[in-house]
Amino acid sequence: MLFCGPWWCAACGTRSDHAADGEVDARDEIGKGGDGIALEYAHVLRWQESLAVSLSYLPRFSGWVRSMLFPTVEYAVFFLAVLAIAWPLAKYVTGRKIFLLLASYVFYGLWSWRYVPLLILVSLFAAVMAQAIQRSGDTQRRKRVLVVGVAGCLLVLAYYKYTSFVLLSAMGLWGLVGRAPVWNLPAPFLPLGISFFVFHAISLLGDVYREKLREDLHLLDALLYVAFFPQLIAGPILRASKFIPQLMRPCDATKIRVNRAFLLILAGLFKKVIVSNTLATRLVQPVFAAPADFHRGDVLLAIYGYAAEIYCDFSGYTDIATGCAMLLGYRFPMNFNAPYTATDPRDFWQRWHISLSTWLRDYFYIPLGGSRKGTASTYANLMITMLLGGLWHGASWTFVVWGGLQGVFLVGHRLWAGSSSAAVLRLRGRVWWPWASRALMFHAVCLGWVFFRSPTFGVAKTVLHQLGSAGWATLASWPVVVTLVIGIFGQYAPRMWRRGVEAMMARLPVGVNGVVLALGVFVIEMLGPTGVAPFIYFQF
Repeated sequence: MLFCGPWWCAACGTRSDHAADGEVDARDEIGKGGDGIALEYAHVLRWQESLAVSLSYLPRFSGWVRSMLFPTVEYAVFFLAVLAIAWPLAKYVTGRKIFLLLASYVFYGLWSWRYVPLLILVSLFAAVMAQAIQRSGDTQRRKRVLVVGVAGCLLVLAYYKYTSFVLLSAMGLWGLVGRAPVWNLPAPFLPLGISFFVFHAISLLGDVYREKLREDLHLLDALLYVAFFPQLIAGPILRASKFIPQLMRPCDATKIRVNRAFLLILAGLFKKVIVSNTLATRLVQPVFAAPADFHRGDVLLAIYGYAAEIYCDFSGYTDIATGCAMLLGYRFPMNFNAPYTATDPRDFWQRWHISLSTWLRDYFYIPLGGSRKGTASTYANLMITMLLGGLWHGASWTFVVWGGLQGVFLVGHRLWAGSSSAAVLRLRGRVWWPWASRALMFHAVCLGWVFFRSPTFGVAKTVLHQLGSAGWATLASWPVVVTLVIGIFGQYAPRMWRRGVEAMMARLPVGVNGVVLALGVFVIEMLGPTGVAPFIYFQF
């Protein structure tokens, strides 16, 4: 264990060095007219009262995390206060941004104030470098500033996240040829969400350099873009060219889809509190803590359970983050799009953690050459990109193997898709092939999750070995089976159902909607296990 800290959780089994958006359709963006869902500012105020009642039922972390992280009562109170102050400031664009920036620093500081200066310095450094790029008309100077800016951000990430990993790996290699020295070096504590805010800083530099952000960059906008509290801890990874222009415009309360925002928040709470936590506490943690004690049925069920757990955990977080941002008047990109319905690896990465996969594509894969330099180079670029993506998730070789598997899957799919074999073409033409390919893809993803979830290669080996041991599933209680089915097959639910519920809410009085929302949150609290584990991606 490289970074020991308060992130070990008996409920979810996550480690400090080991972890894993709202499904917003392009047609569901804020400001689309004609849907009858936009509310006046007075209605927004009444919805705040409904939200206060509803979120008052949210469970606490029970001592797992000292800070005010959702879903907690503390976060609900914090967000309501921010919402109540931010909207009266709507006509004062600069004042509103200053307030949101200070609120974001308070949000982060309630985890640990000593790392707020780090967040500010990274943001300030990236902003100054980006402004230097934007002001310069010299191509070579722009490139030099970009290199310095990106290198500075990566050095910060490398120091905090990979120092122990590099040293321990070096000592391990040294031990193969001789006796390695024993160094008692303190490992830097991993700041919460450092991978996300560093990637935001790099995105700011990249978008300015590529002139995707054409508006003049102001320091306040850059600082708020990096630190905006709904996405600060676990994403989604916003693009500067998409989010900063939103900060420059006055927010219009009449264009907020309040019903949509509350449905996202409610869906996120359901995914996290009921589905993810139930699977973590009743199935995944017991098996991965002692896989040798279980046989094939329980181990296979736990692997499926972790697939559902990590999806509901992460997409639940981004649902809540997207809903909160929407209530403040800002749009976040879609981050998940029913990933377990994917038919091939490329399709999966167009559906899973979309903001990260597109970031890796634009800032790693394409600069490496993408698919422009021949087949062999394309395959190498895919492998390098996914290996780096695996390492981004955590300083552990199990993450590197997970990333390597994703690269192998992508390369294998390209070989398969490019095959002109008559047998392959006949197989792909079968009526049942799309469903067979979904099943194959899901199990390939599950193989990767074994390494992603396992703290060591020994645990991963034992988990895979126990798949060969005969035995029934002893952990298949009805809450486990029901939440597992919802977590995986719920992704096949038609989107028209969600839009139908949203349209129905729009026809109901605001007070009725508030009562329904409060009842929904209360039911989630009653059905969920005691306490809520930290989100898995908080550690990245």
